[in-house]
Amino acid sequence: FAPAGQSTQMIVGADGASDADIVSRASTLYDRFALRRVYYSAFSPIPDASAVLPLQRPPLIREHRLYQSDWLMRFYGYAPDEVRAATGVDGMLPLDIDPKLAWALKFRESFPVDVNRAPRELLLRVPGLGTRAVGAILAARRERRLRLEDVRRLTVSLAKVRPFIVAEDWRPVSLTDRADLRALVAPRPAAQQLELFAA
Repeated sequence: FAPAGQSTQMIVGADGASDADIVSRASTLYDRFALRRVYYSAFSPIPDASAVLPLQRPPLIREHRLYQSDWLMRFYGYAPDEVRAATGVDGMLPLDIDPKLAWALKFRESFPVDVNRAPRELLLRVPGLGTRAVGAILAARRERRLRLEDVRRLTVSLAKVRPFIVAEDWRPVSLTDRADLRALVAPRPAAQQLELFAA
């Protein structure tokens, strides 16, 4: 192996592998071969290709969701089984929300998390809190009890974080259990990317 470490690339959507299958394979590669990185690229059809290959590429957002799931395993302490648990019955990650939010919505019993008392590994499970924000929370709470406004300054979307945390002046009460929670915390649909060449 190269001294700087090995990496590999997976082509997504060229066969019937689900996202759960891809996550499992990436985890095996990390564990067995100590790979530095696994990269993901959405399959792109070419003219006169083999008939066994699909005629359309998968949505580019699928590639993005796989990178996010990879990040959860590498930097957020998620086990491969937990990432796979964020997939639907078809083994695919949701395209409209990130895998961390998908996991939190499936396992609501793990929330809310108290930002003034929870350990780092639980804070990293909160949708909308990244590693930098969690580090800032851990540092700030040594000095004082954190309020919702303190958390707001550390995150891009307080609306996403709020149902999953407890702060000095905030308790979500029944918000975490709402049937329409996904609609409240999911980002608004972005404009769709159009194909350059129509099929």
